[in-house]
Amino acid sequence: MAVTDTEQLSFEHEALIFSAQAMGDGPIVLCLHGFPDNGGSFRHQLPALAEAGYRAISLTLRGYEPGAIPADGDYTMETIATDILAVIESLDTGPVHLIGHDWGAAVAYVATSAAPERFKSLTVMAVPHAGRFAREGLRIPKQLRLSWYMGFFNIPWLSDWVVQRQDYAFIRKLWRDWSPGWQPEPGVLDSVIQTLSQPGVRSAALGYYRAALSIKALLVSAEEAHYPVPVPTLALSGERDGCIASEVFEQLMVAQDFPKGLTFSRIAEAGHFLHQEQPEQVNREILDWLKLNDDRFATKQ
Repeated sequence: MAVTDTEQLSFEHEALIFSAQAMGDGPIVLCLHGFPDNGGSFRHQLPALAEAGYRAISLTLRGYEPGAIPADGDYTMETIATDILAVIESLDTGPVHLIGHDWGAAVAYVATSAAPERFKSLTVMAVPHAGRFAREGLRIPKQLRLSWYMGFFNIPWLSDWVVQRQDYAFIRKLWRDWSPGWQPEPGVLDSVIQTLSQPGVRSAALGYYRAALSIKALLVSAEEAHYPVPVPTLALSGERDGCIASEVFEQLMVAQDFPKGLTFSRIAEAGHFLHQEQPEQVNREILDWLKLNDDRFATKQ
């Protein structure tokens, strides 16, 4: 088998089945996609990671396939983080590198905060510290305007209908607005639409937003929202991001939240889907970060 051949994996946690794509052999790099997206989000990263000597795994998140839709409709970040920790435990390889984009980043902050001993490093893209964003990000006027869709997604039935009408024109518009001037490769958006068209998946994906803007989530204290992420963290933001403004991302990445270190990098000529728009630049950043933290980890052993 060639190093960049794709393997199909599956993981189970509390009666849910999660599919994944994997490439390569070596230390684990676990990748978490966001919305509106799927496991193919990391199609440019998996081969680069595999060729660099890693086993790269792109996991399909809770709710993004029929077998991973929970009966109780629980899409809180804390619960989704338990899925990630269960996958890592089943891999049984020791600490892993974690990469998250969009909601995958939001989940990654919570997972690394809950069990930092499971991780060598964290790379987050497009979404700042999830607790700070929920408490403070939407109080920034520019970001509140950009995040209008979050409130809309909290109108059940109507938002579900609007999202899917006219062959998911709403989703196609989000991609254009969030990554202005970028045209995805043929078939990429069609694959995302196919994912959202599976039974129950569209409502499940919107369930993330409904959990995030629940009364309980909005009433957390500053102390709860500013939870520490004690894992070395690389934060990547696209300079043209039309979903979360790059300057807002940087503002909400506060050094005191990252006691093991924080590195921020802005990716030029990229928007929200920066790792798909500028894969060579993003891959260089990620591979340099992984090597640095592999060396740190080896020194501590």
